Amino acid sequence: MTQKLHRPLVNEVVNNLNVIFNQKKYADKVIEQSLRNNHTWGARDRAFIAENTYDIVRWIRLYQYCLTGHQDMRPLKQHQMFAILAIHFMIKGVELPYWPEFDGINYQIVMQRRHEAMEIRKINQSIPDWLDEMGKAELGDQWETEITALNQMAPFIIRVNTLKSTKRELIKNLADLKVEAQEIPGYDDALLIINKTNLFRTELFKEGHFEVQDASSQMVAQFLQIDGNNMRVIDACAGAGGKTLHIAALMQSKGKLISMDVEQWKLDELRKRGRRAGVSNVEARLIEPNTVTELTDFADRLLIDAPCSGLGVLKRNPDAKWKLQADFIENIKKTQFEILDKYHVMVKTGGKMLYVTCSIMPSENQHQVATFLEKHSNFTLEKEEIVLPSFSGYDGFYMALMVKG
Repeated sequence: MTQKLHRPLVNEVVNNLNVIFNQKKYADKVIEQSLRNNHTWGARDRAFIAENTYDIVRWIRLYQYCLTGHQDMRPLKQHQMFAILAIHFMIKGVELPYWPEFDGINYQIVMQRRHEAMEIRKINQSIPDWLDEMGKAELGDQWETEITALNQMAPFIIRVNTLKSTKRELIKNLADLKVEAQEIPGYDDALLIINKTNLFRTELFKEGHFEVQDASSQMVAQFLQIDGNNMRVIDACAGAGGKTLHIAALMQSKGKLISMDVEQWKLDELRKRGRRAGVSNVEARLIEPNTVTELTDFADRLLIDAPCSGLGVLKRNPDAKWKLQADFIENIKKTQFEILDKYHVMVKTGGKMLYVTCSIMPSENQHQVATFLEKHSNFTLEKEEIVLPSFSGYDGFYMALMVKG
């Protein structure tokens, strides 16, 4: 592979890795800050830093095994980060420059260990022991297929804001900026961005013509069955509002859409994004002790995008697997059921509740819904969908639409 490594870019990747692994910072925030601090870099340089940082985070356990021969994860010092980066490029077939930081790395030993790792799934797929055990226990033989898919780089997907544009118009306007966008069959509002560019600097983004949102995530608002534009809808775990904005667009910014969250800063971000998107029917409401009871029997549609492990979105958040712990997932499952058990009262009779996670684990998904339906006989399951990364090529999601009788 013909690729020349430039020291300032390599140094920045190593610095990013040190912050992510030794200071325990989130990869997306570290990369965002890195690029902001070096605003003179061109698109190719920015892509090099982002892609290689993410890729090494994704494969760090495999690379560490290739370096040391140890199966267990151990803290890495800065000089070892250079060695890890060297192994990353060796495996990719990039010729290494004669830099002192790369001295002593034996290509034959690295490749021999890489071959040995093919027989050890937790090393070959670069995942923690507990996650490999959980995935196998919950998904059986399907687990290897899914973790292989989740270790692929996430495609760059945007959602057309139909309050301000159409697919055709946005494709043309992006083409004028030399950005190639393609429609994705089966996804009404999604576009795949082909060439790497900083879309956030464009006037199209600043004026709210699109949002960055994975294709699987865009299925949620469609699955909610928005029927007409005078509905009353609640997004009960709205966060910063990605799905709220899509729902608002489907409602043509009419009717009533209440977006709730326990974090005020997330609702502030939602309001900011809503103004940019031209949305006028959203009320952002902080969840307080009486919020749910005040909204009893209010909603035609209730979306519960529940807090979850996030194990369906490792494509775009590869560092999550190193930050998650098995006990966190056990605790979050309790939270999921508590939310379902408490929030369902906001749906009026004849209304529908959509339970969603971005996990592929049945214990967070089908099992939660089955337990809820067993306890609440006035709800019935209308339909559900398990979105597997290996099948869709996008994030993993679960959706269950229930009707209140």
